[in-house]
Amino acid sequence: MTMASSVTKVGLIALMAIGSVMMWIGAPVGWIYVAAQVSGTAQVSMSAIVVILIGIPTTMYFIGKGLGRLNGLYGELTGTTNEVQIRAPWMRSMRDERDLHRPRTVLDVVMVVSVAIAGSAFGIWFMFFAEGGGI
Repeated sequence: MTMASSVTKVGLIALMAIGSVMMWIGAPVGWIYVAAQVSGTAQVSMSAIVVILIGIPTTMYFIGKGLGRLNGLYGELTGTTNEVQIRAPWMRSMRDERDLHRPRTVLDVVMVVSVAIAGSAFGIWFMFFAEGGGI
């Protein structure tokens, strides 16, 4: 393994981490900010709600596609594959049900960690910084 490939692997993992945190925190906060600018008042308007309802899922979709590509590049670089063999339910016996293991990818781990970070950040914000929060 060369130094360049190690740096590339770490860079891809860092991009996946940044992308996943942007997916769970950046996209919602960004679109809420955009909706607040569209609304222009303290009152919630229908246009602001539409901006949020369309903007957040669309942005998350494209970030997810980008993360999938980064994971594919990482798999090509490391020689691991993302292909999973799935047998149709009617083609397997009852004893096969316990043998549905899929190899864990770097993106799986990065996404779980980013969701934990996003959930923790929300909990901390709600408990300590939100008006009328828990404490």
